[in-house]
Amino acid sequence: MESEKLHVGMSLLMIGLVALTWTWGLKWAPTELHMGEVYRIIYVHVPAAFTAFFSAFILLIASIVTLIKKESSAGLWGRSVAEVGLIFTVLTLATGSIWGRPTWGVWWEWDARLTTTLILALLYCGYLILYSSLAAGPQRNKIAATLGIIIAADVPIIYKSVTWWRTLHQPPTLIRPGGESTIDPEMRIALVSCMVVMIIVGAFLTYQRYRNLALAEELEKLSYEQTP
Repeated sequence: MESEKLHVGMSLLMIGLVALTWTWGLKWAPTELHMGEVYRIIYVHVPAAFTAFFSAFILLIASIVTLIKKESSAGLWGRSVAEVGLIFTVLTLATGSIWGRPTWGVWWEWDARLTTTLILALLYCGYLILYSSLAAGPQRNKIAATLGIIIAADVPIIYKSVTWWRTLHQPPTLIRPGGESTIDPEMRIALVSCMVVMIIVGAFLTYQRYRNLALAEELEKLSYEQTP
């Protein structure tokens, strides 16, 4: 009972933090000089993107552990974080399209960053489909872990795409080569706060999903053992 109360309390805390940081960015942060109010979607778009990237990094660690230790819980962690990563990648694509409509005049453009981010979403989908379609066991974990490493390899390509190729997407403003930033300090504080909170929420959702999957797996084992 105490554990359940703790998880409910943590869930409410996550909701409160998201509401606070989004309100800060969407209402209280200064208005951007050139783009006006439409720029405010970055307080959802950028944190969602970095959370999708963070999920890929955790998936990379889980995949490496799975390949080294074939019998471990890393496989469940991989599936859990892949689900969360897919959610935030889709959110990134959706908010990017909403921003692109008034800025570029189109909902979608085969821009290098958009295309590589779409590939990330498809890879996450492929990982989950593959994990669900194969029989449980070391072979499934090994195949899924290999794909998990490929997913993580797409992240630096996404990040560097705006400097490697000519794209419509704006170049980095928060973190630029040499450590400089072109974003207003007040906007930067709000954006970084949104990013930190979103990553924490992503980690919390991953942990919750892992608990659910581990419990389901344990119940399945108990049911199998009790079957005459």
